[in-house]
Amino acid sequence: MSADAMNSGPVRIDAVKLANPATQNLRAYDPGHDLPALRISYGERLVELGSNETSLGASPRVAEAIRQALPDVFRYPDPKGGSLKAALAQKLGVRPEQLTLGNGSHELLMLIAQCFADPATSVVFSQYGFAVFAIATAAAAAQPVRVPALPADHPTAPLGHDLDALAAAVRADTRIVYLANPNNPTGTWFNDAALDAFMARIPAHVLVVMDEAYAEYVGVEGVSSALRLLGRYPNLIVTRTFSKAYALAGLRVGYAVSSVEVAAVFERLRESFNVNHLALVGAEAALADEAHARQIREHTATEREWLAAQLRGRGLTVFPSQTNFLLVDFKRDATAVEAELFKHAVVVRPMAGYGLPTCLRVTVGVRSENERLLEALP
Repeated sequence: MSADAMNSGPVRIDAVKLANPATQNLRAYDPGHDLPALRISYGERLVELGSNETSLGASPRVAEAIRQALPDVFRYPDPKGGSLKAALAQKLGVRPEQLTLGNGSHELLMLIAQCFADPATSVVFSQYGFAVFAIATAAAAAQPVRVPALPADHPTAPLGHDLDALAAAVRADTRIVYLANPNNPTGTWFNDAALDAFMARIPAHVLVVMDEAYAEYVGVEGVSSALRLLGRYPNLIVTRTFSKAYALAGLRVGYAVSSVEVAAVFERLRESFNVNHLALVGAEAALADEAHARQIREHTATEREWLAAQLRGRGLTVFPSQTNFLLVDFKRDATAVEAELFKHAVVVRPMAGYGLPTCLRVTVGVRSENERLLEALP
């Protein structure tokens, strides 16, 4: 090696140019604030209302199940997640072979696009649909078809999915339609009759992915799970998570329910041991504690309505929600509002990345957290 080469410093590589075209067009996921660092800085003063977690915490059974499972952490987890699948199958009324487990539903939404979309196909999703829909589409280098949402003044679903427009946007090359019910970040939902009409319009070769991450929080009549349609529509996939109503965000467990045939395709690409041993036993313990899950749902519904009323009393626009969060419109750039809250150790989620720069998404916390939010609002 020449002296010039030795003295020229470290060799650099243009990794972006080496990446495939789909990856070149992606941006890294932005998790928002560095919460681990903030927890150290602020300690108990920190109020985390930006990630749609459940402040009541997980069932006590989860900690006990994990404690008992700790001696086996040197072993690989069950690659099939058989025990958790059996418990889920019994609860949901499906076959274990219809279930695919994932490292949160995020992984599964990505896996669906990896398996079924490519540059020759299109993927349809709503303007304010969950951010992962667009990311999964881009990662597969598929053609995104982003459909305008319902207007902000819509009487029943402001900023929600326009199901008629979504159905009309399906093309001959469409392979996937992503939906969410209820939807993040708008909190909006649609009823069973609307979903039935929508599914009847979708060709059998188009997969309809229904993300039901917040389904457990729904308390309005006429809205149930898309799971009831699986027997009629083999092109339907329902995704869910243990991160929200079961308060296991730190364990990262999600699942998809589909036809046996679709689930078998997932198994070809699903990462080996993608759900760790402690997550498997923790999720099964949480699933078994119906009383704790009911307490979380009831508490969330009560606090959601109380907090919404308090915010509306301040003249703010609070969109209807059937989730554990509220979308709040300040009718001005919300950057300054978020910054002021942050000064008081209250963390919420800005919505500029979704194209809603005047809005903040606020997780429904316990009463003391919600009061801290209200006190800190400018």
